[in-house]
Amino acid sequence: MNAPMSSTRPPNAAAAFPITPSTRGADHRLRPDLALIADWIAPGSRILDLGCGDGALLAHLKASKACQGYGVEIDDAAVLACVGRGVDVIQQNIEAGLDMFGASQFDVVVSSMAIQATFKTESVLRDMSVVGREGVVSFPNFGHWYHAWSILRGRMPVSSEMPYQWYNTPNLHLATLRDFEDLLVRLGLTVTARAFLANGRPVHALASWRATQAIYRFSRV
Repeated sequence: MNAPMSSTRPPNAAAAFPITPSTRGADHRLRPDLALIADWIAPGSRILDLGCGDGALLAHLKASKACQGYGVEIDDAAVLACVGRGVDVIQQNIEAGLDMFGASQFDVVVSSMAIQATFKTESVLRDMSVVGREGVVSFPNFGHWYHAWSILRGRMPVSSEMPYQWYNTPNLHLATLRDFEDLLVRLGLTVTARAFLANGRPVHALASWRATQAIYRFSRV
């Protein structure tokens, strides 16, 4: 049964990126990857944001593009932040499945800086492709040169995209750009757009080594 577009929010796998009072548009500034994702979304779209954090993206899309949708988030503080922004949110783990939504109920399903914190990464991506016409995912690029250098020095990397020590990180499945693209192919998903950032700035050359973040847009073949 399709869920109505009203106010309840889904939980996410874990806040893999620090929650900040961001957003661009409604008198705030969005995190760089969220700003790029927002630019990809057409006005009036139906959006599902998995691991939506404080609801910054959905609040921005609602205010600037008249979009409707839900966030799914598991963290109590983040859920309260969403409610404070007027974002419809369901508190639930995104790995519990998206059976409450119908096939192609959303135009775009987003997972920003959360997919690497999932146990069942393949299942999450499959679910995204079922309930949404398109999917958008952003994640930290583990292939960045600094990570390789840090490991060569005998240390697990700590960076702005992965600001955790090895013993307290929520990140479970880190990937390089090629790793992620290979997984999409294996799942029968086609990349329709890709963008890369290094500390919030666009990267156009040698992205596999230079990008700290990757953003992919995909759909089912």
